Amino acid sequence: HGRGTVGEIHAHPGSRNVIPGQVRFTVDLRHEDEATLTQMDARWLAACTEVAERHGVTVDVKQVQYFPPTPFDTDLVGKVRDGATRRGLAAMDIVTGAGHDAVYMASVTPTAMIFVPCKDGVSHNEIEDAKPADLEAGCNVLLDAMVARANHLGAPA
Repeated sequence: HGRGTVGEIHAHPGSRNVIPGQVRFTVDLRHEDEATLTQMDARWLAACTEVAERHGVTVDVKQVQYFPPTPFDTDLVGKVRDGATRRGLAAMDIVTGAGHDAVYMASVTPTAMIFVPCKDGVSHNEIEDAKPADLEAGCNVLLDAMVARANHLGAPA
């Protein structure tokens, strides 16, 4: 379940017919297991070193930020999954490392997230587009999970 994303690339001088003298890009590595994430990072750094040596170029890697994997509450994730299943909706567990507020909330309270389909799979982007019916379905799954959680805790439904 490891993921690596190059989300931003800047080539200098940036001309279509000139070999760049410098390229800067971001790499985002994600995995739900911290040991595996550490291994992914080590392999990435080793690959950078190997490319630099093989091609006689300089590679400078700077870690900008690090977010440790944050597991969500298994009971609440199960309630979200159950809500989707009861409504006949396709569901799958995913790992996100996007730094949503939920990642920070998970350290202080049971937390889960619900993602809905977006046009062309694009999310976290200004062209993100979700159909109203998919947003409604996501809200209904959230409602089901919250009612199930409230009932589980003995609160009135």
